[in-house]
Amino acid sequence: MTLPRRAARPARRSIAAVLAVLGSVGLSTSVMAGETTSHALSAWGEAELPADFAHLPYVNPNAPKGGAITIEASGSYDSFNPFILKGLPGQGLGRIYETLMTGSSDELTTDYGLLAETATVPDDGTWVLFTLREGAKFHDGEPVTAEDVAWTFNTLMEKGHPQYKAYWHDVAKVEVVDPRRAKFTFREGAVNKELPLIVGQLPVLPKHWWEGKDFAAGGLEVPMGSGPYRIASFEAGRSIVYERVADYWGAEVPVNVGKHNIDRISIEYFRDRDVATEAFKAGTFDFRAENSAKRWATQYSFPASEAGQVTVETLPDESPTRFQSFFMNTRRPAFEDRKVREALAYAFDFEWTNRTVMYDAYKRLRSTFQNSEFMPTGKPEGRELEILETFRDQLPPEVFGEVYTPPKTDGSGNNRRELRTALKLLKEAGWTVQDGKLRNAEGEALSFELLLVQSTMEALALPMQKNLERLGIEMTLRVVDTSQYINRIRAFDFDLIVIGLPAIITPGNEQRESWHSDKAEEQGSRNYAGVQDPVVDALVEMVIAAPTYDELVSRAKALDRVVMWGHYVIPQLYNDSFRIAYWNRFGRPDRLPRYATGFPSSWWIDPDKDAAVTAWRKTRKN
Repeated sequence: MTLPRRAARPARRSIAAVLAVLGSVGLSTSVMAGETTSHALSAWGEAELPADFAHLPYVNPNAPKGGAITIEASGSYDSFNPFILKGLPGQGLGRIYETLMTGSSDELTTDYGLLAETATVPDDGTWVLFTLREGAKFHDGEPVTAEDVAWTFNTLMEKGHPQYKAYWHDVAKVEVVDPRRAKFTFREGAVNKELPLIVGQLPVLPKHWWEGKDFAAGGLEVPMGSGPYRIASFEAGRSIVYERVADYWGAEVPVNVGKHNIDRISIEYFRDRDVATEAFKAGTFDFRAENSAKRWATQYSFPASEAGQVTVETLPDESPTRFQSFFMNTRRPAFEDRKVREALAYAFDFEWTNRTVMYDAYKRLRSTFQNSEFMPTGKPEGRELEILETFRDQLPPEVFGEVYTPPKTDGSGNNRRELRTALKLLKEAGWTVQDGKLRNAEGEALSFELLLVQSTMEALALPMQKNLERLGIEMTLRVVDTSQYINRIRAFDFDLIVIGLPAIITPGNEQRESWHSDKAEEQGSRNYAGVQDPVVDALVEMVIAAPTYDELVSRAKALDRVVMWGHYVIPQLYNDSFRIAYWNRFGRPDRLPRYATGFPSSWWIDPDKDAAVTAWRKTRKN
């Protein structure tokens, strides 16, 4: 599924901040009584680029166009509709579509106009109006209109993935003002400062193309969009070829200048990442973002890299941290008891695993907002404490003490101390070891399954499995293919999984999708743990309704404390760098964006480098 950009690289805002920004730093704005119109919407800060900016600062505006590349994908696919729950969508479909506004990879709290030339917001923040650019058109030449905007929004809300309903929960209606203007009105009483930018992330689909088609059916009919690429060909489940649209309407829009330089992008699917690694070494595809510390440490010294034909490099990653953890499904009896969940965390020896299995490449997570100012520290105080005090009789006492810190071992692999703590907690929860098995008062053994989609994750799971076995707990491992994994996750058909929540810059309504009771039984939501806690619900709504940035920080810290001390997850690890390898066929801008590698959108094929790689490969074959 293609989610709004907030899910992939979120950036949160307040209307008050938006209005303050639109009138500052020299932005060209049009201000009517009680309304402000601008090329950009920003939150909790200032937009960096003025209305007359020519291009983004991390692109080469004179980058040559042309060439073809191949990149990899994992698993398979069976659908070209990324907007619905059904099916497994192909990778790269976002290249076909465009949103009203789009972000800069240098700024995490600003969106600039793409399909929309401007956005208008009133002082009271009750609506937002987007004015479409003249000349915006779909691939068949039909103009993009406000009718397409309204139809897309209503269709996604009615037939799209359930996450859209959560994302746009506070939007009451959309109206067509005229062919180029669409107005979104927010629900009465909705206090959600980021709504204009959330709506601006709407992908706009062609109403005329979808007429007579079943939007919810999925399938492999090649779709139509307005973006810089279209599907040229495909082999179902195995490959997709995207071609650059020669007469792309938006080539000169400032956010696009210097981007979308490669003529053809082929995506080849591999079911095994180790097989894909060997394919990369052989030149089957051109770029690799490595997610395995072991492979990164052991597999990237090979003839092409030693000859300088492949570059292997680590780049700093300033982007937000993804919250990768073991999620315990509290819908299952094994994980209903908070003490049991707490005890299981003592079986994950991160320090030993990181040292011996992960090549000391990772750091330990301890917060849903890791490495941000929303991550709590020490004991709650000030406004954060005031918020928590209103729920004191509903919260465990730990919430009011030191910040949550996951169990830490000495890294020796002998974690008897931690396992003794786990057994103490399990005993308090009514579990005792009988005949080598941990059993409750009814004699039922504690056992569960860890569902995995990548066999490489077994390296993390096997040491934990052995520690659980020492506690008398049986954890079985099951690795399934991507399609089965996604379907089971959507239906909450699992005991324990390893999964990550999207990185968050400023918390907002995505917290409802991850932790709110309303989403606990909604298939396809990200409330993987099945959290149903009225305090969490209240704090989520408080985060969404935060009136100021300082208040948002306090409310988010309070939410994080309650979630982490609820022991719904066993936090895993994160990496603060990009590990990339690529065949030396490319040119790229002098500087990369702050929060991404820029590949492939702002890179290009360098003819001289490309010729050198081709010549080297010929010599290897001879």
